[in-house]
Amino acid sequence: MKSRLTQQAGVAVRKLRLSKGWTLQELSEKSGVPLSTLSKLELGQSSLTYDKILRICSALEIDPGLSLLQNAPPPPPSARRAVIRKDEGDHLPFGDHVARVAAQDLLSKSFTPMLLILQQGEGKRQTLPGEVYLHVMTGCALLHTDVYAPLKLNAGDAIYFDGATEHRLHPASTETCTLLMIVSGDEGFWRTQGS
Repeated sequence: MKSRLTQQAGVAVRKLRLSKGWTLQELSEKSGVPLSTLSKLELGQSSLTYDKILRICSALEIDPGLSLLQNAPPPPPSARRAVIRKDEGDHLPFGDHVARVAAQDLLSKSFTPMLLILQQGEGKRQTLPGEVYLHVMTGCALLHTDVYAPLKLNAGDAIYFDGATEHRLHPASTETCTLLMIVSGDEGFWRTQGS
């Protein structure tokens, strides 16, 4: 997930590197930090370990006590929004189920909201990036994990869990089961769930 802090640090490193007239390759050679890591940092796609921060600061001849963020421009104002009307959006395969992903046109979201319609069957075992919040809107769902006993969730019930825990969902009855699922981050994970 790209945080504003990660994006600002990347902008700051780029600004400092360019002020010295260096290429990414030159900064990589001077700092010992791999070129691919520096590129991802500058694009706001990766954060750094403390050791790499120290190496970059040493190469750029800046005091690590002075935050890289002091060299970053202030974040742009964020007044974006996405309105999702009832029944709008494509129905996409998501494991064994069908999902409508909200705000697909917004990039770098802090979370991904989805309306999930559970299909009959046992459900496909899966993991998700980040943390997951599930709220049962209609029907009744069963959540299975290797860590806990199966959990029955009725309409109005909700659960928050670590998406890295292998789990599977399926309806607990023949009634249509619809869930609001919110997953932290915007990794596009839902694009590959149908395969």
